[in-house]
Amino acid sequence: MKRRAGEREKELKKKKLLEELGEGKLPYLTPADADFHHLQKTRYSKLIFRKSDTVPEELHQMVQDGFLTLRKHGCFFQDLVRIKGKDFFTPVSRILIGKPGCTYKYLNTRLFTVPWPTEGCEIKYCSPQIHDACKALIKLNDYLHIEAVKALQGQNLLGTKDTTVIDREQNFATSLIEKGSFSKDQSSCYVPEDDYTSLNNRTSYNLTLLNYMDPLQMPYLKQEPYFGMGNMAVSWHHDENLVERSTVAVYSYSCEGSSAEEASDWNLKGRDPAVWHVGLKVAWDIETPGLAIPLHQGDLYLMLDDLNMTHQHCVLAGFSPRFSSTHRVADCSRGTLEYIFGQCELALQNLQTDSNSTALSLKSLETAVIKQMEEIHNEVEFEWLRQFWFQGKRYLKCTDWWLKPMAKLEEFWRKMELMTSLVLQEVRKKEQTEEQRNETISCLLLVLTERQRLRNEWAASASFSCQHKLKVGRTLLPFKKHSSPLSTPHASVSLLCHGGHW
Repeated sequence: MKRRAGEREKELKKKKLLEELGEGKLPYLTPADADFHHLQKTRYSKLIFRKSDTVPEELHQMVQDGFLTLRKHGCFFQDLVRIKGKDFFTPVSRILIGKPGCTYKYLNTRLFTVPWPTEGCEIKYCSPQIHDACKALIKLNDYLHIEAVKALQGQNLLGTKDTTVIDREQNFATSLIEKGSFSKDQSSCYVPEDDYTSLNNRTSYNLTLLNYMDPLQMPYLKQEPYFGMGNMAVSWHHDENLVERSTVAVYSYSCEGSSAEEASDWNLKGRDPAVWHVGLKVAWDIETPGLAIPLHQGDLYLMLDDLNMTHQHCVLAGFSPRFSSTHRVADCSRGTLEYIFGQCELALQNLQTDSNSTALSLKSLETAVIKQMEEIHNEVEFEWLRQFWFQGKRYLKCTDWWLKPMAKLEEFWRKMELMTSLVLQEVRKKEQTEEQRNETISCLLLVLTERQRLRNEWAASASFSCQHKLKVGRTLLPFKKHSSPLSTPHASVSLLCHGGHW
């Protein structure tokens, strides 16, 4: 509900902006324009750009080999996302790599990390080459983390105005950079606890979303609507579900040297359409010119502090294929296996086995307990199981790491399906007073109606996916009639109200 309200607000802002523009276009600058650097310093100062020659050549080679390896093994996939209630395939193909057990959600689609090599975690990769690719990306992750600390240090964006504390934080950041790691134990100076936590939370990337697109293979690309910047690979947006004021780091690798790019001889005003660019603008502002910054092989940029909240960015397509690695501090408060297993344990606390038999029953029929149990039931099904299996066997291209935890989660879901049936059985019992029955039914009706709506929505997405011949492994969970009695929640509650049988 909150997300749909946000989408409506965004659409209204976009409509208003386009109405104000009329037939005209907003101005934008590239590095070839005389006022570019002044504008960048005054209105886009929290965007930090690094040319490829500032990055170690060995790291370039490892990461670029990793990109090509993942592409060769078929590890990039277009995502089916939902925008304004409609399903779309992304023009960009993606893969998420990061900490084991983490997920990242955007546009109603939850991606599951291919885990990068982690001490103490057994990860079986499908090939040594995929292991090496993931290892290269964690090395890039460490490098970009250090660059983010340096950038925050350089702009005094470390979260405090106190000069003494700033000096301490700068010493702390310098210590991290020299040691090439980010461990509190390695700090040679005192850092206030709050400042350490802030710096750690805003720069320790826990995953990277890799992107790939070959523009010449795309039948259609949207045109940038406000500035006339040309073809867009990714539309204007804020990155979602990140820790507040955290830095986003992007490493770009365009496969330059194609005939299309070599033939480009651009000397007109505006951006060169053969070259990939990142576009930036102040969110919903028609006064400030935008920026279009060219991205060449091995360039990187950082979006510091609140830039991702106050500004929007887009990716403008060139002619050549391009990879990128976008490193984020994802907000995983509700997006890790540890979290969802904890939720399952909370819900299953209400299930008990009779000591004298194998019969199962519920410990409590209190409305608050039932409501919490059923909401967790929905969360497990729609935020995890359906999200994972809808994406099919894509993760098996890299590793089978997720299969065991998802099997465990599916077993928890089956127990919750049983618990829903037990609630309905209790409602039918004569021991229930009419007041108790009505209270339980009112509680259930909202949750079960939402469950049915979401199941219908997922079925529609599955149909859309099949029509477009997306290769998925398991489109829907194998719901059986005996384990999922909620196919028509309104009818079921009506039956119960009138003493009918299931």
